[in-house]
This record gives sequence, structure tokens and C-alpha cells, in this order.
Amino acid sequence: MAYLTRYEPLREAMSLRDAMDRLFQDSFVRPAAVGGRNGWVPMDVEETAEAFKVTVALPGWKPEDIHVTVQEGTVTVSGEYKPAATVEGANFHVRERAFTSFSRTFSFPMGIAAEKAEAIYANGDLVLTLPKAESAKPRKIEIGAPATAAK
Repeated sequence: MAYLTRYEPLREAMSLRDAMDRLFQDSFVRPAAVGGRNGWVPMDVEETAEAFKVTVALPGWKPEDIHVTVQEGTVTVSGEYKPAATVEGANFHVRERAFTSFSRTFSFPMGIAAEKAEAIYANGDLVLTLPKAESAKPRKIEIGAPATAAK
């Protein structure tokens, strides 16, 4: 005996919720290992009255493999993670550590005093303190009385 199955055109259609979940998982959630896909590394940028503070997560990196440049209102953090020297003829069964490079650039809305910038690497975080340029800081202007006209 043959059974007939009713055709339902929307049976295989993905719900909007499922489509959005897949989009976020593929694009934003859990980036690959440090220096992950497309050179992406997480960073935070905070502004205070005197400076900008940039924190870049680089666990396992060596300070000599990280490069920071500041030009006008733009900072670039880049690096190359190189494999440790291996013994000739080594036979790896598993090799999961990423060997990659990255580059992140951030532009600030005002000038940076590059000569006063500081960089500290500790506990896997690179912390940049980038003081604002004096010309970019707000200045208070005193308001004086109008000059009296000579009679």
C-alpha cells in the first residue's frame, strides 16, 4: 500500500530566528584562536578627559612580536605569532595552536600626543595610554568687559 505525503512548501524553510542565530554564530560569536580569522583580535577603547586607553587581548604573545604605531589620530597594533622552533623530523599528531598575524587600526576623533604614549603588556593584555594632544583639549576662554569708547 502506498502512502501519499502532502506537499508543504515551507517545511524546509528556515525560520528568521534560526537564520539570525546562524548569522551571529558564524560572524561574531567565538572568534577563532588568538589572532583569529582575518587577523581579528578583541580590543576595547576607553576615553577619559586626558587620554584614550586601548586594551588589546593578546594572551600568549611575546612583547617583541607586537608592534604599535601612532600617526596623528590613528593607532595601529599588529603582530606576527611565529611557531616555536621544532626539531627536524618532528612528527605532530595534533597541532592546534594558531600561527598567524594580525593588524588592527583605530582612528580617534582628535589628535594624539604620540611622544607621550605608553604601552604596557601584562597578563595577556596590551594596554596603550594615548594622551590627547594639547590642541585637541577644550580650553576655557575668559569673557571680558567691552572696551569703553573714547569720547
